[in-house]
Amino acid sequence: QVQLVESGGGLVQAGGSLRLSCQASSSLLNNMGWYRRAPGKQRELVASCTRDGSINYADSVKGRFTISRDNAKNTVYLQMNSLKPEDTAIYYCNAVPFPAWIFRSWGQGTQVTVSS
Repeated sequence: QVQLVESGGGLVQAGGSLRLSCQASSSLLNNMGWYRRAPGKQRELVASCTRDGSINYADSVKGRFTISRDNAKNTVYLQMNSLKPEDTAIYYCNAVPFPAWIFRSWGQGTQVTVSS
């Protein structure tokens, strides 16, 4: 199974920005995404990106978050701007849809906390 290591989270005030990174131990699949799980809620997909640049965002983050990928580095990024308290969650990256091939487990995620 591929190992995924997310980083870049932290505590930020509302309106601030963070850039998350996700390093995979093997080549990225065609469609990769960022998911998040807020306290008491189910994990949700917030952004996805294919090799050819097809990108989708959840309505809640559209216009504020930007997903990108560096296939040579097996890394997926999430630039988060204009953060809101409701963005507070643990963020994970993984295949879209999940599971897929050797992408069958979750990394530890990275905690994002937005204070009001």
